Amino acid sequence: MGDYDLEVLEQYPIQVDNVRKVRGAILCETDRGLMLLKQAALSKPRILVMNEIHKAMKNQEHLKCDELIPNKEGEFLTVSEDGVYYYLKAWYQGRECDVRKHSEILESAKLLAKVHRLMEFPRCREGFREPDLVDEYRRHNRELKKVWNFIRKKTIKGEFESRFLECFEAMYCVAARVEQRLEDSAYRQLMEQSREKGSFVHGEYNYHNILIAPDGMTVVNFEHVGRDIQPSDLYYFLRKVMEKHQWNEKLGAEILRAYCAVNPLREEEKEYIALRLSYPEKFWKCANTYYNSNKAWISSKSVEKLRLSIEQNEVKKAFLEQIFSFHLDKSGV
Repeated sequence: MGDYDLEVLEQYPIQVDNVRKVRGAILCETDRGLMLLKQAALSKPRILVMNEIHKAMKNQEHLKCDELIPNKEGEFLTVSEDGVYYYLKAWYQGRECDVRKHSEILESAKLLAKVHRLMEFPRCREGFREPDLVDEYRRHNRELKKVWNFIRKKTIKGEFESRFLECFEAMYCVAARVEQRLEDSAYRQLMEQSREKGSFVHGEYNYHNILIAPDGMTVVNFEHVGRDIQPSDLYYFLRKVMEKHQWNEKLGAEILRAYCAVNPLREEEKEYIALRLSYPEKFWKCANTYYNSNKAWISSKSVEKLRLSIEQNEVKKAFLEQIFSFHLDKSGV
């Protein structure tokens, strides 16, 4: 732990009793409870929105989060003598949400719905780049074609290359169909509505960022907050949980019901989630990692990841048909 870290803490109106390093931060025991000091890779607009979220949640009786702590000057970013920026936030004694426990997963889905209802800030429009998912999928699909062209021209092909070529046509067909369906869907209208309402998303809502504290469940780490359609958070949470539960249809339906009981989804929002889940993201990641790595030696782990990405595609198809009544080869949900 460097002297600069301790010097930064002196700029806050707190009494620090003990400090220790944790992953990517410094955990501080203070007279105001646990706090976390982190180096800031955050813009001022992001800090502003994080503070707005924390204030909105603080006004709700049963919602807690890792609130930003201002320094003695009332600023949320503090610079050390070596020019590095830091921020301090409240922290909680607790454990991560246990992805094996269905009850905690369902409570996390409800918590996300509650947080989404608070995350609308029409005045906070500047400083955020809005995503364009159609453009992203178009780019990914071009990259898949590039990898396919590269591999098929190789004289000697290993297990990874052979497997990739065997399944490429089927997987690329899915990827291209999702791109086209998304472009023809209500995606642009959803983005425009989100823009008008000033909707924000957590950006990385998964079980690692949900703490089970003695006095309740807490959502933390809003550092990836951004402008997007709010169901994108639910898509990400659902995908991460389902990958751990082999796309369990009963659990997936319960997650969707838990969220909708607090914050109902429209049919076009459900279609958006289904389309995102349909895209062969893991397959694209395998291809992208392969293309940007040392191709002279492909690890058995890479081959296994490719195999799983192919197998999961069929399981996902059945999951989407059951949970969303979604068929990729049809024009409607």
